[in-house]
Amino acid sequence: MGLKTDVTVSRLADVETLEKASDSRLVEQVRQGVRAAYGELVHRYEKKLVRTIHRMVGNAETAEDLAQDSFLKAYDRLDRFDSSKRFGPWLFQIGVNTAIDWLRRNKRRVKLSLNEMNQGESSYDPPDPDPRNALDLSQEVQHVLAQIPIDYRTVMMLRDLEGFPCSEVAAIIGRQEPTVRWRLLRAREMFKEIWSKRQGETA
Repeated sequence: MGLKTDVTVSRLADVETLEKASDSRLVEQVRQGVRAAYGELVHRYEKKLVRTIHRMVGNAETAEDLAQDSFLKAYDRLDRFDSSKRFGPWLFQIGVNTAIDWLRRNKRRVKLSLNEMNQGESSYDPPDPDPRNALDLSQEVQHVLAQIPIDYRTVMMLRDLEGFPCSEVAAIIGRQEPTVRWRLLRAREMFKEIWSKRQGETA
């Protein structure tokens, strides 16, 4: 029995097999005791989850710690995951809630840097020869985003910065899609209003 199990695990844990497997198939393999399958899920989502949390908490080291915590929570709760749903939004729901809890515990406002937000991402805009321009813009964006309530800011980040469709944002934050669209609209309005006021004060 032991030999048969080892052979089965070895076959399922084959790298090429794991890379081609769907998320739902990997979840089932994890439930069957194939730990390498969860390693593949982590590989698929780690960078984006860390980046999302980084944009929420404003600190790279904290983002990595919270992402790791989120993966551990997801692993522990995997037996409760509904396989008929998508794994990605479920994982990000855990990650976003973990980040929000951290923010509330630490009573911190989000401080973001455009340079950090775009690190590792492609851009269609040519680099600005004067880095002071990007720095000034970054400081203004930080100031504005920090004043938007976390529930609205989270929706705006997931939709406008991470590019999640509203349907997936709804799944991530556990709200109906109309609620997401309304919060997104309000977040954009707040950003525009605060931004305009900030620019007027600066002028």
